[in-house]
Amino acid sequence: MADEPRKIAFICSKGNLDMAYPALVMGWAALGNGIDVTIFFTFWGMDMINKARVDHLEIPPVANASMKMNMMGIPGYIGIPQILGIIPGMTPFASWLMKKKMKGLNIPTVREYLEMLVDGGAKLYACKMSVDMFGLKKEDFIDGVIDIVTASDFMDMTEGSQIIFI
Repeated sequence: MADEPRKIAFICSKGNLDMAYPALVMGWAALGNGIDVTIFFTFWGMDMINKARVDHLEIPPVANASMKMNMMGIPGYIGIPQILGIIPGMTPFASWLMKKKMKGLNIPTVREYLEMLVDGGAKLYACKMSVDMFGLKKEDFIDGVIDIVTASDFMDMTEGSQIIFI
């Protein structure tokens, strides 16, 4: 058993900016620890690998009760009150703030993380059912997406992996 390689698989089902990073960060850490990484993108998680969407992920403040960030250098954390989320322009504003903060911390963009993961040996797949539902094709995805596979195929190819659903 100790001779078998460690394997981890992530299922990415959400396309919001804040939901994109957990699998990317943990996948990168896993690769650094010699763990085999597979990532399966389904439903709105496919925005992460969609050429037209990957650079435009947003963080909507509505229904995000935990959304707190240090805005514009003000000490402490300021939560965006939920009611403000309904004001037109709040999602782009919150997204801009988050991206600005991440850039200041030299955190790679989603596209850069995906490139790093692919270069490091991670395997990326799109969900066939979701691809069919949204009328997408393999050409719609960033370089590095190996194939479009069924959920059953994904289960077969990740047998023995720890599976994390995000």
